[in-house]
Amino acid sequence: MKRILITGAGSGFGEGAAIGLARKGHDVIATVQVSPQVTPLREKARELGLKNLRVERLNLDDPYDVAHAQTFDIDILWNNAGMGEAGPVFEIPVDLVRRNFEVNVFLPLQLTQGFVRKWIDTRTKGKVVFTSSMGGLFTPANWGVYVSTKHALESIAEALQQELEPYGIKVQTINPGAYYTGYNETMADAPFRWLDDSRHVTKRAALRKEFDAFLQAPEGHLDAREMIDRMIEIVPADTGRFRNVVPKAVEDMLKKHQLAAWEKNI
Repeated sequence: MKRILITGAGSGFGEGAAIGLARKGHDVIATVQVSPQVTPLREKARELGLKNLRVERLNLDDPYDVAHAQTFDIDILWNNAGMGEAGPVFEIPVDLVRRNFEVNVFLPLQLTQGFVRKWIDTRTKGKVVFTSSMGGLFTPANWGVYVSTKHALESIAEALQQELEPYGIKVQTINPGAYYTGYNETMADAPFRWLDDSRHVTKRAALRKEFDAFLQAPEGHLDAREMIDRMIEIVPADTGRFRNVVPKAVEDMLKKHQLAAWEKNI
């Protein structure tokens, strides 16, 4: 049984997998971004009789939260928290791009560095898992800012895997397809808070039509239960693949896309 800290466990994959991992007998510290998320998840754990599911606030932007979290004694750090900005890369305000990288790349890296050093000093053979995305391996138009943060995570995870192997610390990524958790839907709403038909080339109605077509397609709202079940298997495992794309159809699509990129013309 493993001691696992999960960030971003207030909803979606994180919440579902936290409950599932606790049901399997693991000691889980499910962390959430804001205080109002704490009590509802504690209530769920209590109702389910999961005494091994501990809920804490961990706002990665709060240095006191981070310092407190790094006192926890864990075997596995699962960097699951994240957010997404969408819209045309050639028009999105750059401060939003910076913020997306801060939340999805810099803050998880800072948390990871703290635990890694602790594990090296105590000779703990820990494990780091990053929730990446299918978008960490290809770039569709109008999702470029968000997926570029996941591309960055892929590189960081690959470097960490090589750097930490001598210390017995393992690194993995999980790359979900377009599962229906509300995450992608919220991200698709994000550009409409700044996109202005009077100033921007991209028009609101056209972008909304494109997002709706993607999200309403069968492959745009897959059943999240499948991904949660796979996460429950992948995260505590001592062996497995470095990169874990789910479902298989998305893995096959990504391999074809990456191969075709070598022959793509401008």
